Formats: sequence, structure tokens, C-alpha cells
Amino acid sequence: MSQARMATPADAGEIARLRSELILSEPLDETWLKVCADQLTTRLQPAGDARAYVVDAPGGRLATCALGLIHPVLPAPKYPKGLAVRIHAVATEPAHRRHGYARAALAALLAHLERDGVTLYELYASEGSAPLYEGLGFSSDPALMRMTRFPALTDGSTS
Repeated sequence: MSQARMATPADAGEIARLRSELILSEPLDETWLKVCADQLTTRLQPAGDARAYVVDAPGGRLATCALGLIHPVLPAPKYPKGLAVRIHAVATEPAHRRHGYARAALAALLAHLERDGVTLYELYASEGSAPLYEGLGFSSDPALMRMTRFPALTDGSTS
């Protein structure tokens, strides 16, 4: 099995591609892929707020990625450093599934985040991926709610 390694800014394009192709309901066009890759390149810098672990595939592509975005929260006894993370993307190319790559990348990411003092973790899981996350300590929370608000365009519409 290939080993998970910490992602570098050079991996941003591939992470954006995996997210677009395997997670989003509608893949991003080239313009949005570039926007995401450029932003992630900056965020994966040592002082940035993104942490990711990846598994390489033959040919220079990635087989798997696990990406977390760290954000501050007010400290409390359970969050002494006031750090939380949203696991933003865990994706594996179909040809590389069932080899433990997602588990390896996500476990390495969680260990890294724990060393950084992150104590609050959240993610959105599909029904098929829930067992992976539960096996790593995540649990469902019926109180968690979500909303997306789209910015209005200049003509007043939202699409």
C-alpha cells in the first residue's frame, strides 16, 4: 500500500481536481478549478490554514486526498487553543478504492491536526462514507444544521 504523505502547495491542482470530479454535484469548469487551485496553493503554505494528506498514484496524479481547513473558535476547556477544522474533502479515484488509501490519508491528517492542537472536528458524510468516519471516531450529530445562501447577481436573481 502506498503511504500517505503531507500535501505541498504543488498538490493543490490535483486536490482541486479530485474535489471537483468526485465530491461536487457539478464538476467545476476550468476557470473555477484554477481559482480553487490558486487559493489552495496559498492556503497549503506553512503559515496557511489548510492541511492535507495525499496518496500518490502512478503517472504523477493523486489516488487520494484528505483536506482540512482550520478555523478559530472561542476557546473553552474542550477547545483550549480555540482551533477547529472542517474536513473539506476526502476523495479517492475509483480505480484506487478499497485499498485503505482514504483511511490512511485521513488518519494521517487527523494525527497532524491533533499535534497542532485542533480539538473540534466536523465534516459532512455521505451514507457510503459514514462507516469510514465512524471508524476514526466521528459520530453523527442530529443538531448540526446547514444552510447555503447564494449571493444575488446585479439583476437581483440568484442564478
